[in-house]
Amino acid sequence: MENKVGIGSAPNSKDEVCTGMLVYSFLQCSRNCTFREELRSMGSDLQLLPDDFDDGELQTDGNRSGRCQAHGVEQESGHEEEAIRLIAEQLAQIGDELDGNIQQGLVRDVARQFMNANLSEEDRRKYLAATMERVMQAVPQELEREKATLLFALLLAKQVVNHSPTLLRSVFRTTVDYINRSLLAYTRNLARNEVA
Repeated sequence: MENKVGIGSAPNSKDEVCTGMLVYSFLQCSRNCTFREELRSMGSDLQLLPDDFDDGELQTDGNRSGRCQAHGVEQESGHEEEAIRLIAEQLAQIGDELDGNIQQGLVRDVARQFMNANLSEEDRRKYLAATMERVMQAVPQELEREKATLLFALLLAKQVVNHSPTLLRSVFRTTVDYINRSLLAYTRNLARNEVA
């Protein structure tokens, strides 16, 4: 049975909440997204929207308003939450520059697989992992491997949802699961280093 938060098997897991906030913030900060309304709806359902949702617009002081919350999970410290948001913004800026590095044929293939109602969540995760191996073959060598994997997993999610906005929730859930299984230590370190 799928939990209400919809980002993995342990709805109270701090790691899953942090990764969910990272994926959500990346999508929110990215340019050229066709799924803003779907993202707002999902964020509201998951209670990942800031208290005063601002559609990602900057305030006059250069900050975004509000705080992210995750349903059923104690609110993150302000510093950790801010670190996750900053990391997502930085990744989104880099991702906007590298958006064309993912072949559109791969995006269509992933979308087609995610539309298959007979695929289990595990099958989706395995398909995403296999696709990421193909994506990583075309990644610029100057990018650190783990950072590149995180960045291109987020970019692939964005492009699949741009192709088929109705897939937002399943792509979001599977991307969070993939990151937690493949890059958890790396994402924890990113947040720690940003807070430090």
